[in-house]
Amino acid sequence: MPLHLHYLKPIGSAALLSIFLLACGGNTSDDRNVKPSWLGDIVSQSYDGNSDDLLTAGLGKTGLAGVRPNFANPAAPTAAELRRDAIYNNYRALVDMTITGGYSRLYGPNIDTSGNDTLGEGKIAGTEYSAFADDGTGRQNVTLMVQIPASFDKANPCVITATSSGSRGMYGAIATAGDWGLKHGCAVAYADKGSGMGVHDLNTDTVNLMDGTRATRAVAGLRANFTAGLSEAELAGFNTAYPNRLAVKHAHSQQNSEKDWGRDTLRVVEFAFYLLNEKYAAPAAAGGKKADYATPASVTVIAASVSNGGGAALAAAELDSKGLIDGVAVGEPQVQPKDMTGISIRQGSTMQASIGKPLIDYITLANLYQPCAVQSARLAGANSAFNTIDTTLAANRCAALAAKGLVTGSTLAAQADAAYDKLIAGGWVAEADALHASHYGLNASLGIAMAYVNAYGRFSVIDNLCGYSYAFTDATGNVVASPAASLAAVFGNGNGVAPMAGISVVNNLSVGGAKADANSISASTNTADYNVDGAICLRKLATGLDSSTGMALTGAEKVQADRVAVGVKAAQRSANLQGKSAIIVTGRADALIPVNHAARAYYALNQKVEGLGSRLSYIEVTHAQHFDSFLGLSGFPTRFVPLHVYAGQALDAMWRHLKTGAALPKSQLVRTTPRTVATDNLTNTNLPGIVANPAAGEAITYSGGVLTLPD
Repeated sequence: MPLHLHYLKPIGSAALLSIFLLACGGNTSDDRNVKPSWLGDIVSQSYDGNSDDLLTAGLGKTGLAGVRPNFANPAAPTAAELRRDAIYNNYRALVDMTITGGYSRLYGPNIDTSGNDTLGEGKIAGTEYSAFADDGTGRQNVTLMVQIPASFDKANPCVITATSSGSRGMYGAIATAGDWGLKHGCAVAYADKGSGMGVHDLNTDTVNLMDGTRATRAVAGLRANFTAGLSEAELAGFNTAYPNRLAVKHAHSQQNSEKDWGRDTLRVVEFAFYLLNEKYAAPAAAGGKKADYATPASVTVIAASVSNGGGAALAAAELDSKGLIDGVAVGEPQVQPKDMTGISIRQGSTMQASIGKPLIDYITLANLYQPCAVQSARLAGANSAFNTIDTTLAANRCAALAAKGLVTGSTLAAQADAAYDKLIAGGWVAEADALHASHYGLNASLGIAMAYVNAYGRFSVIDNLCGYSYAFTDATGNVVASPAASLAAVFGNGNGVAPMAGISVVNNLSVGGAKADANSISASTNTADYNVDGAICLRKLATGLDSSTGMALTGAEKVQADRVAVGVKAAQRSANLQGKSAIIVTGRADALIPVNHAARAYYALNQKVEGLGSRLSYIEVTHAQHFDSFLGLSGFPTRFVPLHVYAGQALDAMWRHLKTGAALPKSQLVRTTPRTVATDNLTNTNLPGIVANPAAGEAITYSGGVLTLPD
């Protein structure tokens, strides 16, 4: 097979060996294609591209935009039905599905690689392969999946990684990197990062299998996606004390999966190489297939995805010692820089007050102060963007914070202003003002704070950290037994972090007994205040400090906080991409993963670490935020634009760069224009493209330890 050129690719020793062997026509003493030792049994299924397919599960662009399909038997959906449900929900979770917002016009299954509406329903035939990656204990069971489309070009092989966003399952990035890769005829390599979608119902002792169907823990054995790892005695004791609770993989696996997101992304690339060799390589003399078709030298690999998946792609590039990855193109990455010493960030003339903090630091800050801050008159105009926060509970939160010395002021107005000041001092930019209400009201801040404190500290479900647990609840917040149909469907409509799929975050310490968090009464205040006690506890464990006094924790709290700190350190990244070509694109208004802490900070650290050897471009987009799916909600269309469009442009630019040697666009600010009328169609006028060479007023620069961005 002829070699093809990878422009600007840093070549490791393994890749050099592959090139030498291919060029000389030689092989190693055993050139067989060997399945990696960490890879379990492989399950495969082919799809005809009509009744079912890789991208839309047979729904097509019309079905994805339509009503969620039903299960024939809601209490026992089939694996095929759960797959369809997962693809339906995950596709819709990452993009704006409204036609006016761009679906089926600017992006979607029907839009081809040139941006034209030529693909009809957009169904893609091919074969899907899945397997667990594990160390033999069944405790990891990271789901890896590779889709090889029928359009795969054997003469020009390519692989796109699509590690899941958030804590989602294996289809978590299907609407982003998956859609782009399949349309380009590439194999798409998905990984759930060991975080989704495993739910262990402790009352019935049932678990998810890899395909989403459920079985008892005893029957599932090592085939379980996740179990809580409890002994029979521990399980019985916990069920007696806390009946009808659930364990969720990301929070309770005790693996701190984030530290291994890069490893998992590299592993799924190796899985793809193994499959491609099995499919296309010539027979080996010793039997089986050779390992010389898919090699680092012969396959173009782009590490892609968004959010947590974007962070995983960057981590993989940092770890890549085999030359597997040629380029990186990620959107809104959740990535945590290891060391910001000597680095500053300036937007316009304003030095940013807080930069490069770990996720658990800023998300617990948001969880503590957001419900109070959105009562500030300074956010009055912004709060029309899908504000579901209960004003009474929020006012009570302000009063509780003041009583505990966490905000100043004797009036609600003053307390709310002080809470908002905490957010700005904590690294959020004013462009994110309109998002604090929706992020707290939809439980993003609490859900992530709880899950990650548990995950970093490797706590068990029986630890009941900060008095929190997971359960299904009724309309008044009381814990109930898991409804059979809801539990059966969780693989398809869950996102890996509760609240999800009907599962609530429960305050076990509520006055009068356990309640869903928003319905609970804080023990220290005897008031319904969105559980200020739980929020303070999570904040303590994230920072190692008493929130009121600023003093270091002692005793049991210190032990717990130290465990969290160890986990955070293991998940931080060096920002050394080893000279790989890379693009980061993110929204300036991101309120979930603030740019000052993640994308901007990572780019600045990369410039410091790699200097002139860096090939990373940073693209920041005005009026873009973290959740494109929110663009269909009230108040969003006239404030924000879809970042998804620019993530696609970043992949396009990386593709041209690797295939033709075209230069990557220089770091820049892209100024967008939201619609003035929510029902108007977004057009290219609203969404100017990323340019190769930005004007001076739009250039993003780094010099002397200072990252400078235009206002």
